[in-house]
Amino acid sequence: MVPLDDAIAYVLAGCEPLAPVTLPAAEAAGLVLADDVVAAEAVPPFVNTAMDGYAVRAQDVAAAPVTLPVVAEVAAGHPATRPLGPGEAMRIFTGAPLPDGADAVVMVERTERLDGGHAVRIDVAVEPGTHLRAVGEDLKPGEVVLSAGDEITPARVGVLASLGVDEVRAHPRPRLGVMSTGDELVSGPVPLAPGQIRDSNRPTLLAMAAEAGFTPVDLGWVPDDDESIRAAIERGAAGCDAVVSSGGVSMGDIDLVRVVLDRIGDMRWMQVAIRPAKPLAFGVVPGPDPARPVPVFGLPGNPVSSMVSFSLFARSGLRRMAGHPPERLHLPRFRAVAAEPIPRTPDGKIVFVRVTVAAGGPDGALTVRSSGGQGSHQLGAMARADGLVILPDGDGVGAGDQVEVLLLAEPPTIGQAP
Repeated sequence: MVPLDDAIAYVLAGCEPLAPVTLPAAEAAGLVLADDVVAAEAVPPFVNTAMDGYAVRAQDVAAAPVTLPVVAEVAAGHPATRPLGPGEAMRIFTGAPLPDGADAVVMVERTERLDGGHAVRIDVAVEPGTHLRAVGEDLKPGEVVLSAGDEITPARVGVLASLGVDEVRAHPRPRLGVMSTGDELVSGPVPLAPGQIRDSNRPTLLAMAAEAGFTPVDLGWVPDDDESIRAAIERGAAGCDAVVSSGGVSMGDIDLVRVVLDRIGDMRWMQVAIRPAKPLAFGVVPGPDPARPVPVFGLPGNPVSSMVSFSLFARSGLRRMAGHPPERLHLPRFRAVAAEPIPRTPDGKIVFVRVTVAAGGPDGALTVRSSGGQGSHQLGAMARADGLVILPDGDGVGAGDQVEVLLLAEPPTIGQAP
């Protein structure tokens, strides 16, 4: 059997990052930058107020409470038309430029409006700089504000907009073709004939691809027929950056995906030392660009095995194609405490156990417990799982033992312990 880390390394070596493209910054959310972004200007570009209140000279309110005449109002986008003179105040609103002559703002809650707004009583003394945002306080000219390899999050789209950057170079989102194979599969609510099952793998993998930030392409269901399988793989390779198939990659005589891929591609067939998801095929087939063959992932047909295999291998390889750096290729892992025994049988494999994750353990630790049946066909337990406990070879763990967990669900879905 192939060790897990060796299988992952082999997959990653065959998934080269896609060539960067230039596109509008507003359309780049979720992509990975190919170049650093350097600030060409300061943000904010002028001193402005962080509060609604009154612009003053700090020395004029040192003996507060004091009453000052209000000589103007200053709003965002409307600078004062004259400087602030000694012994004066100006009403000012959040984000407005600080008038020349002023050096502080008194928040409106510490003042009292007098004479119909023509005067104000200032109840507190303030230091110069109070409630002010300095030039370049957020971003300074020449500062590297985003680096190559950074994912463009919504906040980073905002940073680009604040600097006037309207185009970026980024790695494109990989297009992933997804196909299912097997004469036993049907889709939709049609009545099942003897021996038939509904195709859950293809909808699941399409959804996983979309969730991971890739562009899913449905290549459909393919019967157990050499020519149909070949045509589907070649169609996927012609229009996608990578192809995933489920089923037909084991050692059986009728596993035709294996036969076809051996014929048209350069494939490696692995029995990975894990459970579930032991069988894995990975390699390349010719694509439109002779210099860039198309990666193909052959995943096992059992639904849980297919999901685990996608999470461990395909997702990481596709994230490398999307330009993510090595430290951000894999699903996050964290430590938790087993709320119940999690047994296993020694067999030379790493076992991934579907678990639910809850807060409220000892000293604030997260706790995990089985989400249900652990058979590779039992998709219901996978649907309830927040993560996978990674059990090394051995007899498992007892209640209260620490475990390592591969995160499947985002943290907000993790509930409180019952």
